[in-house]
Amino acid sequence: MVWFDSYGAKSSCVLIETPDLHLLVDPGASALQPSYPLPNEEKEELRKIALETITRFSRQADTVFISHYHYDHHVSPLKAKKMYKGKKIWIKDPNCWINHSQWKRSRVFIGELYEIYGGRNPKGIYAKPLEQIKLDDPTEYLPLAMAKDYGDYQQRKNQLLDKGRAWFKKLAVRWQTEDWVSEARLKDMDIQICDGSSFKNGSTFVRFTEPMFHGIEFDHVGWIVGLTVEHKGRKVMYTSDLQGPSIEDYAQGIIKENPDVLILDGSPTYLFGYIVNRINLQRAIDNICAILRGTTSKVIIYDHHLLRDARYKERLASAYTMAGKHKMTLLTAAEWVGYDPLIVQITQKAVNG
Repeated sequence: MVWFDSYGAKSSCVLIETPDLHLLVDPGASALQPSYPLPNEEKEELRKIALETITRFSRQADTVFISHYHYDHHVSPLKAKKMYKGKKIWIKDPNCWINHSQWKRSRVFIGELYEIYGGRNPKGIYAKPLEQIKLDDPTEYLPLAMAKDYGDYQQRKNQLLDKGRAWFKKLAVRWQTEDWVSEARLKDMDIQICDGSSFKNGSTFVRFTEPMFHGIEFDHVGWIVGLTVEHKGRKVMYTSDLQGPSIEDYAQGIIKENPDVLILDGSPTYLFGYIVNRINLQRAIDNICAILRGTTSKVIIYDHHLLRDARYKERLASAYTMAGKHKMTLLTAAEWVGYDPLIVQITQKAVNG
């Protein structure tokens, strides 16, 4: 576990190693949110330490995976030239299933890679969109979520879904009409789009998910891609930013995969009452409980968005109770490496004076 929010900066960076593959996942870090109980100077210092740590671990990697284009999941190549040099780069598709912000960020990211390793503004970085792009309503692939009974909230839920579909259609116009970024083989690296793909390297298998919502259905934050690395029957699954997971079908996908080690993003409970309502928080709780019941995972690292809130264990008490009942290891990345999450340390210090 290279760096996570429980260490003191926004990140979910991990190095996954097998005899055939040394994979650095989501090498990025950002300062924690304004409400986090530290002075801004300390938050910025922790961000710098996070990036220094990630850069140090990057020397061990031969491959880098970018699950989406938020700054806590990737760092500018111009600011970290050695991080990407000589490596294979697996990236979330920058051309489809991506919001406007990440559409722009992905092009900056790939453009900087070209600038450093392939020459400034090379021909071939852009291509015309594919003539046939299948862009079905994404909720068609979420039967469990769509079958859920929301009771008194159902009418409001339907309104939000309709608004989401309208937003999706506007995004699709961009995907279908504006120039795409191509995969490339540069002097010192390969750039490959990985959504829904699988790779075999020696006795190691890597499987990437199809694009998944970053949170609830039609969350305007966009889409992410997760992965599973399997070697001789042992599996590590990294979900990226599913926020809970918030969607029932994604929880069932995790249960079906049944990894030995699950690295899972928790609900952003620090936004409870603002962006996160009680219904969607309960969905996230129900989904992690379903995962605890339905898998035999030896370790579940539950971190990232969740560890921005001092009350995270209180808000997800039923999940931690279930983990104990089923004798499952549900813990933060900080706890995995042997110390209390920073938010817990800060809270205890405040209580003890």
